Amino acid sequence: MPWLAIPFSDSETRDGLDKLFDVSGIPHLVILDDNGKKLTIEGVGIIREHGVEGYPFTPERIQELKEQEEEAKRNQTLKSLLVSRSRDYVIRPDGKKVPVIELEGKTILLYFSLVTYKDCLAFTPKLVEIYKELRKEGENFEIVMIPLDDEEPSFKQEFEGMPWLSLPVLDKTCEKLVRYFELSALPTVVVIGPDGKTLHPNVAEIIEEHGRKVYPFTPEKFAEIEELEKIKRESQTLESILVSANCDFVIGKDGVKVRVSDLVGKNILLYFSAHWCPPCRAFLPKLIEAYHKIKAKDEKFEVIFISSDRDQTSFNEFFSTMPWLALPFGDKRKEPLSRLFKIRGIPMLVALGPTGKTITTEARRLIAYHGSNAYPFTEERIKEIEEQYEKMAEKWPKKVKHSLHEEHELALTKRVGYNCDGCNEFGQGWSFWCNECDFDLHPKCALGGEDEDKDKDKFGAEELKGNNVKVEHEEKNPKEGWTCDDDVCYKA
Repeated sequence: MPWLAIPFSDSETRDGLDKLFDVSGIPHLVILDDNGKKLTIEGVGIIREHGVEGYPFTPERIQELKEQEEEAKRNQTLKSLLVSRSRDYVIRPDGKKVPVIELEGKTILLYFSLVTYKDCLAFTPKLVEIYKELRKEGENFEIVMIPLDDEEPSFKQEFEGMPWLSLPVLDKTCEKLVRYFELSALPTVVVIGPDGKTLHPNVAEIIEEHGRKVYPFTPEKFAEIEELEKIKRESQTLESILVSANCDFVIGKDGVKVRVSDLVGKNILLYFSAHWCPPCRAFLPKLIEAYHKIKAKDEKFEVIFISSDRDQTSFNEFFSTMPWLALPFGDKRKEPLSRLFKIRGIPMLVALGPTGKTITTEARRLIAYHGSNAYPFTEERIKEIEEQYEKMAEKWPKKVKHSLHEEHELALTKRVGYNCDGCNEFGQGWSFWCNECDFDLHPKCALGGEDEDKDKDKFGAEELKGNNVKVEHEEKNPKEGWTCDDDVCYKA
C-alpha cells in the first residue's frame, strides 16, 4: 500500500475508530475533508463507482458525477460509450486500430467477457457463428468486446482467435461500462442501435437459445420471438422436451431404461440437483417424504433427477439414495432442459402436467412450504391451501404470550416468509410475530402440540410446519462456477 497506517500495536486507537465510525464490516472506507471532518462513510461504494473521478469525494462532487451520468444516458452515443480522453479507437485481434467513428450507424453488440471464464468460453463459439453469418450476409453489424480480464497475455491469446473488435484490455472504459450498464452476469451482450441508443441490456441468453434469428435485436423482433416461445410452450409435451435423437429413455435403479413414452400422462417433477450442493442434500429428505406420500395417493406421478454432479461416482452415490428416475449422468439433454426452464440455481423442481405442459417452476418452494399437500402444484390447489390456512387461522388467538419471548405479546400476523425463532425452520403465511423485536413463531410452536394434533387429520401436519430443512454444510467448496447460500446454489 502506498499510504499511511495506524500501527497494528495501537489497538486502542483502532478500536476507538471502529466505534467512532460504527464499523460493522470490511472493507470500510471513511473519507474526511481537509479539516478532519467526516465527509462520508460510504467511501468503498464511491471508489468502486467513480474511482479517481470522485475526488475530492464531497457530496457536491458525487452529485455532479451522478448528474453527468444521467445526462450521458439521455444523450448516449456510441462515441460517449467507447471513446475516452486518451483513446478514440477500438482494436482488431492483430492489434490494428479502428476509429470508433467508423462504427457509427451500425448495430453494435458490446460483449462483456472474461475470456478464461467457463461460461464465456462456452458462449463465445456460438457468438462467433452468429457473427460470421451476419457479416457474410452483409448486415450493418459489429461486435465490440469489453474485456474484464486482468492479465493481458491470456486475453491476447484468446482474442487472436476471435473475428471482432475489442476495447484494449485493462482500459479504464471497461470499468466505466460495467458500472454504466450495471453488469450483473457473464456473459453479457448489450445491444446498441444504429442511433447509439441501448436497444437491450443483455441478449446473451436469447442468442444462446435462438441464434441469429434474434437479429436485428429490435423490440419487434423480440415480440416475434416471444410469440414463437408462447406457441412452443402451448405445444410442449413430455416427449418434445425429453426425447432427443437416440435418447428416448430415462433410467431407474441399476440403470434399467424406462422409455419416455411410458411416462406420458403422468404428473412429472424434473429435479435439478447435485450431490456437491449442500442445499440439495438438505432438501432431499423433504422431497423423498413428499414423493412417497404423493405416490401412495396417485401412481401417475414421477420424479426425474437431472444431475449437475462432478463425476459418475458422485452421481451414482446421490442417485442411489433416491426412489425415482433420472437422466443418465452426462446426458446431452440436460443443457437444453436447463435453458428451457432457465435454471439459475439448485435445487429446483419443475412440475409438468399430464399433457407435458409446464405447471410451475416453483415446485421446490411449494413442497418446502406445503409438503405433499401441494400436489399437483396447480394454481387451483395452492388457492385451496391458502383458503384452508385462512379457516385455520380463524380459530387461533389473535395474541399470545410465550416463554421464548416474554418481553412482549406475539400478534397473529400474515407473513410472506420468515425463520421461526422457536424451531429455526422456515415458515410462510401465518406467524405469531413481535414487530418490535422481529421475533417469529410458527403457529405450531406458539400454540403447542395440542393445536397441531387437532388440525392434523383435517389439514395435514405439514401445513403447520416451516417445512424447510437446515443446510448441513458437509462440503465447504461448491462446484466451480457456483456459489451457495443457506437455501440455494446459484451459478456464479
